[in-house]
Amino acid sequence: MFYDITNFFNMRTIARIDIKNNYVIKGINLEGLRKIGDPIDIVKQYYSDGIDELLIIDSVASLYGRNNLFDLIKNITKDIFVPITLGGGIRSLKDIENALNSGADKVAINSMALENPNFLSEAVSNFGESTILVNIEAKKILDNKWEPYKFCGREKTNLDVCDWINEIQKKGCGEILLTSIDNEGTETGFDIELIDSVENIIKKPLIVSGGCGSLKHIEKLNKKFQNVSIAIASVLHYKTLEISEIKKILS
Repeated sequence: MFYDITNFFNMRTIARIDIKNNYVIKGINLEGLRKIGDPIDIVKQYYSDGIDELLIIDSVASLYGRNNLFDLIKNITKDIFVPITLGGGIRSLKDIENALNSGADKVAINSMALENPNFLSEAVSNFGESTILVNIEAKKILDNKWEPYKFCGREKTNLDVCDWINEIQKKGCGEILLTSIDNEGTETGFDIELIDSVENIIKKPLIVSGGCGSLKHIEKLNKKFQNVSIAIASVLHYKTLEISEIKKILS
């Protein structure tokens, strides 16, 4: 069963905001990116509507070895007071320090952890477990087998998702974000099969992302996995669902 975190977190509704070249973008299967709008305007709207948290990811930062969002986080946190996780291009302890000094509460790490798992141990040792979230971008490769990808779904790792989850939990992380590449942006529902496959090994708070398209999808997820938070993008960006009605289901 999932680690019982109900005394520490409610089931959170998290707005996932992927950014490229100063625009919020959205794709399908992490490809075919489409411009949505200005990140500050979008974040302010979600905050006004009652979002629980923000997950802000530079979608090309790791690929190009950069991180351009520190100034954006500084601007956002002037008027917005919910937890913010910053991801994309987090490749050193200095990057984590800069993210936190900019106003982020947590960082999301994917590619660097896959390249150097000991980086997680160093990050936790220096900044605390609650600061470190590992983002797993999983793609199905065989029946009941998924592979974690890096560089925002662009590069294979030849690892197994379950093996990777066991390793990052040993190395240290405060939370796990599990993103289904296969379902991401499709609005066809969460990847229940993927979540099922990792359920018995998860010992950390879990956030799932990819595929949400309706309240029925959230209800189905909530009924089966009652301690899972959701990170959603399309239904908010395209105004398919209201934050208030999503939170009502998760309450």
